[in-house]
Amino acid sequence: MTSTLVHPSLRDRHAEGRSGLFARRRMVVPGVATGTFWVLASLVTVLNMIGLVMVMSASSVVSVKKTGAPWMYVKDQATFTVVGLVALAATLLISIDFWRRFARAWLLIAIGLLFLVLVPGIGITVNGATRWLGAGPVVIQPSEFAKFALLLFVADLLARRTDHIDDWRWTLAPVIAYLAVVAALIMAEPNLGTTIIVAAIVLVMLLVSGVRLGPLSLATGIGAAAATLFVAGTTFRRKRFLSFLDPMKAPTGIGQQGVQSMVAMANGGIFGRGLGRSTVKWGYLPYAWTDFIFAVIGEEFGLVGALTVVVLFVAVAAVGALAAARAKDRFSMLVAVGITTWIIVQAIMNIGAVIGAMPITGVPLPFISSGGSALVVNLAAVGMLLNIARHPADAGDRELARIAG
Repeated sequence: MTSTLVHPSLRDRHAEGRSGLFARRRMVVPGVATGTFWVLASLVTVLNMIGLVMVMSASSVVSVKKTGAPWMYVKDQATFTVVGLVALAATLLISIDFWRRFARAWLLIAIGLLFLVLVPGIGITVNGATRWLGAGPVVIQPSEFAKFALLLFVADLLARRTDHIDDWRWTLAPVIAYLAVVAALIMAEPNLGTTIIVAAIVLVMLLVSGVRLGPLSLATGIGAAAATLFVAGTTFRRKRFLSFLDPMKAPTGIGQQGVQSMVAMANGGIFGRGLGRSTVKWGYLPYAWTDFIFAVIGEEFGLVGALTVVVLFVAVAAVGALAAARAKDRFSMLVAVGITTWIIVQAIMNIGAVIGAMPITGVPLPFISSGGSALVVNLAAVGMLLNIARHPADAGDRELARIAG
């Protein structure tokens, strides 16, 4: 057995060097490993695992009909999950100051992509909606990226103009102007569901930032009136809304998804029929693996399984709010609020449509529904929320205490 002798005058320096080396090896991810970070990471991991299992189950019948094997859609979902984890790692490991520095650039790029979608011959049209760009297996949905880009831009603008927060001309007016541009482009696709989510994100961020309630309420009222006109003035939206009020009027037509999703929930009972034993996925419920995957969860795992998913999203809301409350600066706080609002509002709209409590808007269930752009961008957003959770306001004090200990 051998030992290394160190001169007494160098012992402290030698020990410091070793501790510094170990610290560098240990601190792979910047920031402090807070409880908020670990709980949020665990919740999103569980939701994604549920998503992979349920996409495999809900899409298996259609996949067998198309390819002879039940794996087509779940293989795509697994691929998007890997890409999403890379995006999550980027937003987690790269300083949030970097993303803030280019907030305006991200928004301009997103607006440019939304314009491209509407150019004849460039945008991809599916079922009467033109929402995608790409070719072959590589297809993206720019409206998903626009959510994130607008969120970052609004957070930066409101953080920089804190001293003028009471003056609607400096805060509310420019934010609503950019929101109107993005919303108009998304509505042109058309995509009312995503437009509602984007508006909800921005309005909640404005409310939390301290914008005066009077002007904000007026802007919200105008937006709600515009949405009502879009629904009432467009034939297919009006029919969809009326079918929500009474889906049994057209149980095999426009009300089919609403009726079959409720049948699935009823079939599931308390504990469900068992994984893989859903009946509605056998052609009765169109796109059971995308917007209506929650119905398959309800049928196969019953009320217990459905409530488990709801509880997971409630927990995400609570942890996201906690991360926002502990954020190191105003920009990080607003970003955390925006991301949390985004995930929860979208989950509410999806689940509400499946159980018949809200009109069908065609938005996916975050982390669970099959979908490429939505899953990748959602995971990127979660990465930034995890980044914020690792850099709470008292992170410096915690690190000093850790070193001293």
